[in-house]
Amino acid sequence: MKHNRTMVVALATFAIASISNSTHAQTSVEPLRIEIRQGVITPVPLAIPAFIAESPQVGEHAQNIRDVVVADLTGTGLFRELPKEAHISTVDSFNGPFNFLNWKAINAEGLIVGAVGDNGDGRVTVKYRLFDVFSEAAMGNGIQFIADADDWRRIGHKIADSIYSEITGEKPYFDTSVAFISESGPKSNRVKRLAIMDHDGANLEYLTGGKEIVLAPRFSPDGGRLIYTSYETGVPRVQVLDLKTRQHSAIIESAGMTFAPRFSPDGSKVLMSITLEGNTDIYEVEISTRRARRLTRSVAIDTAPSYSPDGKWIVFESDRSLKPQIYVMRNGGGEPRRISFGQGRYGTPVWSPSGDYIAFTKQNDGRFHVGVMRADGSSERILSSSFLDEGPTWAPNGRVLMFFRETPGSEGGPVMISVDVYGRNLRRVPTPGFASDPAWSPLRK
Repeated sequence: MKHNRTMVVALATFAIASISNSTHAQTSVEPLRIEIRQGVITPVPLAIPAFIAESPQVGEHAQNIRDVVVADLTGTGLFRELPKEAHISTVDSFNGPFNFLNWKAINAEGLIVGAVGDNGDGRVTVKYRLFDVFSEAAMGNGIQFIADADDWRRIGHKIADSIYSEITGEKPYFDTSVAFISESGPKSNRVKRLAIMDHDGANLEYLTGGKEIVLAPRFSPDGGRLIYTSYETGVPRVQVLDLKTRQHSAIIESAGMTFAPRFSPDGSKVLMSITLEGNTDIYEVEISTRRARRLTRSVAIDTAPSYSPDGKWIVFESDRSLKPQIYVMRNGGGEPRRISFGQGRYGTPVWSPSGDYIAFTKQNDGRFHVGVMRADGSSERILSSSFLDEGPTWAPNGRVLMFFRETPGSEGGPVMISVDVYGRNLRRVPTPGFASDPAWSPLRK
């Protein structure tokens, strides 16, 4: 499956009546909800019976779609699947009836029912229903998808997104891609290729051949382009790649080095560092005209800029305080304001999509950390610690991050890690080999 494809999907919502076999009167029951806050969260137990195949031709698709839903939801650390062996009831019809007493007996709090039908034209119809077991009521509206059968994986992600948002109240993030640098070969001579995959490691594609070093990919706000740093000419140059046409070009012709790029929230501009005559400052480049505007003027190294979600502010890394720290300034220039004041060296700041946090890398006492702080520098929170943790990137809902972790030694290399904004559920992201510099896409269309 190519990542530049747009999945043609018809979505229909339909009202779901509350169905119950129980004759007991329902008293006031708290609705099934998770509030994602700092602290320990006990995973919500979900019953997810096999999705109903409405014809023999879609039996494999029904199983595969269900497996994607289960993997997405349980992978958050917020949910756990009740094993099939514990089920007392079976679900034989999408329309019920459902014996909620039997699901309560195994302590299920949520029940997910799905069905897949064959349209006979290479497409499938997939629908699901989510029930709060204790209130014996449907949660939200069910959703029906009509899509190419080959897009079963994306359908699973979309169902998981809908369930996640319904229960947590948070924006979704499963139907996304991750761009990264795939690394292979000995540590002294690594081959680095620009790659892209689904957020869970599926559908891997390589976008460059490995002849030149590539670094730091970043998605455009619409997910259709990647911007990255290439050493094709021997010096760092910022390139932009159209994911549909696979055409790439330099974002600006400069006599100096260009690196550390990032798109503006509307996709019309790019922030980057440019080194001229030994001085590194931050510039904003208008993509349509290739016109560059200098934003910082300092003898220090100013780099790793990132826009706020509204585009009004810029956060960046600078050593103007003798060692790297994080600064914020208004877009368009002005006097930068330092916001990092903890022990150690700070770098690679990136504003969260929701605007409430700035993620960063921190080096202190021989260890590297990924952390978050408020936009004013308050409430600093360390999420990880290791020999080398770097390069945080945000999921589009602003509640999960990904970064890469380097292991020491001649056989060591980088792997990608995800963690939630409170430091919970730290887990390795599956890749076929070493991987660094992750960049999370927006939700796919």
